[in-house]
Amino acid sequence: MRNSDLYSRACQVIPGGVNSPVRAFQGVGGTPVFMKRGEGCHVYDSENKRYTDYVLSWGPLVLGHAYPSVVESIIQTARLGTSFGAPTELEVELAELLVNQFESIDRIRFVNSGTEATMSALRLARAYTQRDKIIKFSGNYHGHADMLLAQAGSGLATLSMSSSAGVPEKSVQDTLVAPYNNLDVVRELFSAYPGQIAGIIVEPVAGNMGLVLPKPEFLTGLKSLCEQHGALLMMDEVMTGFRAALPGAQTYFGVDADITCLGKVIGGGLPVAAYGGKRKIMEQVAPLGPMYQAGTLSGNPLGMAAGLATVRALLKPGVFESAAARCEQLVLGIREMAAQKKIPVQASSMGTMFGLYFLKEPGEISNYEDAKKLVDSERYSKFFHKMLELGHYFAPSAFEAGFVSAAHTEKDIHETLDAVCQALL
Repeated sequence: MRNSDLYSRACQVIPGGVNSPVRAFQGVGGTPVFMKRGEGCHVYDSENKRYTDYVLSWGPLVLGHAYPSVVESIIQTARLGTSFGAPTELEVELAELLVNQFESIDRIRFVNSGTEATMSALRLARAYTQRDKIIKFSGNYHGHADMLLAQAGSGLATLSMSSSAGVPEKSVQDTLVAPYNNLDVVRELFSAYPGQIAGIIVEPVAGNMGLVLPKPEFLTGLKSLCEQHGALLMMDEVMTGFRAALPGAQTYFGVDADITCLGKVIGGGLPVAAYGGKRKIMEQVAPLGPMYQAGTLSGNPLGMAAGLATVRALLKPGVFESAAARCEQLVLGIREMAAQKKIPVQASSMGTMFGLYFLKEPGEISNYEDAKKLVDSERYSKFFHKMLELGHYFAPSAFEAGFVSAAHTEKDIHETLDAVCQALL
């Protein structure tokens, strides 16, 4: 079927025709592409057009689409049963694997989405500290829980919304918002609310306002302020876990989170997320402690099997490093071509994540406030549609990170850069 026909049908039964706002192409215009299948680093739409994929399900598919061992693990597990509502050995195996990877995690609890993970982490921080207020950063998106929609990036940035209808003021009255990469404002908030702040939640590498790297002192400064004021540092590594670095960005920057949120890669493309931390903090979680959180499908066998197969394959020597090298190759190529054509861009990468900003004028984006001023969304839209026409699928928003997988080859990157040369108008 044609993409336009499917979109018309979808709009009759699904709000906006999509099940997540950024998929609607409102940030770039045009009709959404309906995907039919994926293989390696390529996806095929409903009209059987092939694209080199740099969205990769917004991060989870670090090995590429339909990776054989991941698919086989799902099939074999499904034959034994899809859900039990009871513990399974697979849960224990994936938990052991993740705990062994992260120095900051002694205990971990599986949930089904990044939103569940961050929502639970905030509740846990409040339970542990007996405080109510939370600091978050503008442009960092941590899911759609009420208390985190005081201000957000990603789809909300594209839709020009600073928060969400339906969120009562009381739900966000204890959420304090600071600019990303700005320690001075965080210090001011701790001074303004002494003994009231339970913790800070942060994307260690921002990926929901485009890719923004932390300044050298930012994450260490946050950790120091939390220790000084008796608050907890929560790192949202739903996107950066096994993407920005192995096992996560906190490892690369040498800053241990008190609570870590994971997702995407650890589910191998199925709905899996988790939150974890040191034993004394996690013992607050029911049934050991008074902080309640539960989920019927949490730790479901299919997700655990897919996550195990994905992480095990990714941890094999050279797999992550090769994908990261391809990602850097892509970014360096874009920078070089933009410079030749005198087009102001900010292109950067970390691990297998990358970001591309078209700028209205030369400058540097280090937070969401900068992005709103400097990003040339119109130019990105033209670039996006030209790349789509040439068979390369980038994020349908100027405010999203992109991703490279282990399935991308040097040939794929060269072909993409050839297309970029044509699309840089």
